[in-house]
Amino acid sequence: MASAAALVTGWVLPACPPRVNHVNRRIRASRSLQFNQKRGRHPLPCSDTRHLFGCVTALGHLTVARAEGYSSMDGTNDANPSSKLHTRLRLWEFPDCYVFEPIDGLADLYLSVSRANGTMNLVEELPSRGPSTPKVQTVYGVVGVLKLAVGSYFVVITDRDCVGSYLGHAIFKVTGLKVLPCNNALNTTSAEQKKMETEFSELLDAAERTIGLHFSYDINLTSSAQRLHDLGDEYKSLPLWRQAEPRFLWNSYLLEPLIENKLDEYLLPVIQGSFQNIHAEVGSEKVTVTLIARRCTRRIGTRMWRRGADAEGYAANFVESEQIMQSKGFTASYVQVRGSMPFLWEQIVDLTYKPSFDIVRQEEAPRVLERHFHDLQKKYGAVLAVDLVNTGGGEGRLRERYAKSIEPILSEDLRYVHFDFHRVCGHIHFERLSQLYEQIKDYLKKHRYFLINDKGEKIEEQTGTIRTNCIDCLDRTNVTQSMIGGKILESQLQRIGVLGVDDTISNHPAFDTNYKILWANHGDAISSTPELLL
Repeated sequence: MASAAALVTGWVLPACPPRVNHVNRRIRASRSLQFNQKRGRHPLPCSDTRHLFGCVTALGHLTVARAEGYSSMDGTNDANPSSKLHTRLRLWEFPDCYVFEPIDGLADLYLSVSRANGTMNLVEELPSRGPSTPKVQTVYGVVGVLKLAVGSYFVVITDRDCVGSYLGHAIFKVTGLKVLPCNNALNTTSAEQKKMETEFSELLDAAERTIGLHFSYDINLTSSAQRLHDLGDEYKSLPLWRQAEPRFLWNSYLLEPLIENKLDEYLLPVIQGSFQNIHAEVGSEKVTVTLIARRCTRRIGTRMWRRGADAEGYAANFVESEQIMQSKGFTASYVQVRGSMPFLWEQIVDLTYKPSFDIVRQEEAPRVLERHFHDLQKKYGAVLAVDLVNTGGGEGRLRERYAKSIEPILSEDLRYVHFDFHRVCGHIHFERLSQLYEQIKDYLKKHRYFLINDKGEKIEEQTGTIRTNCIDCLDRTNVTQSMIGGKILESQLQRIGVLGVDDTISNHPAFDTNYKILWANHGDAISSTPELLL
């Protein structure tokens, strides 16, 4: 069975299967109809899809999507954002409204939502009960609200698992979602609108089986530990949704109706990816290692249907992986990224086992690639691009285009290394990655990692990242990133005295095994969303 969909921000109409394009056209028409009905004119084709949302269905599942174009402030937080989020709500389903009753002691007002059109109001008491008993259940947050032509759909969290802590704050994984339709007006709408809404509602039901969504009520999960540390108290006092980094805020569009109604206590930022950690002993010291995957909302889509970069330089399957180590009062982190080769190329799906690759508009490759790396350098500092594809065949043609296009912009802060993973390592000899490490160890030493002591004082700062790719940015990429992460972790543990100067992780078999499993699970979590695989 394919995994379920995620709620995302990123327009995904191009390069999708025919069924996806059909659904996108219907959803776009619905959005256009709603927009124009408010202004008393007939719907017109929308020329700027950046301000709309799309719907991708893949293998029978749904992804709600939207491009950037919604302003959200970058930032970070500690345990004291200005508005505390509700952690538990009692959901009452009355005939004419849904009512959210806070049961976490944070507020006395109820949120009432009209079942006819999704209108929201804060009220002081529950409606009077009729002859029938309203359905009641506990929910753990509101993912957001999707507005269509004749009504709205509230998406709420019905179940969650605590999967660990991030810098002392609990992190939860969404394990249950429920869609609450607010479209009683369907009784008075046209047959075409009803058909459109019914079709979309059926697709939206798949979102209830989503995987990979994570959130925190207390801390900005979209930002790295270093970024959280560096931003000041003014940012730390902002509501969490204001602090969120737009690239990784997957329910950005769905939060807009709540933002318009100034319901900060209900605005729960959600990321898509993974969150896993291990607790172990190395010698006599306790060590916790956490891995976080943050999947970017831009240029999302299904495997093979979504390759390369778009004209703006946004790469498919772009994921930020942060490794955090905590021991002896110290906290250290290292951030690296993965993403499809950042120029215009595609892979048209056919009946062959491995469809061929096509490079599109080759003359634009240098411009697109430069835009991509310029954006990375603004966010991460120096960048080392590690390309793991084969030297020959179709992958070889892509490698040649990549190397040729990046050559004019190479500098001290932008390096490119090609390493034919399959030729050197095959399928089992991963120890041969030491050959790659010899080529990049000077870069790792120069740009370091983030490290603070028990007083919160910065000791080291990460000033550059490594960007790794293969074709799908999955297996080869994950093995390579785990090697890099392991070398960084050894350096961090040596720095704080957990490991001796010449000691290595491999000298501690139990920890070594758990660490390898951690990275394997990290890779599985990234690759086990088939509708998003790239």
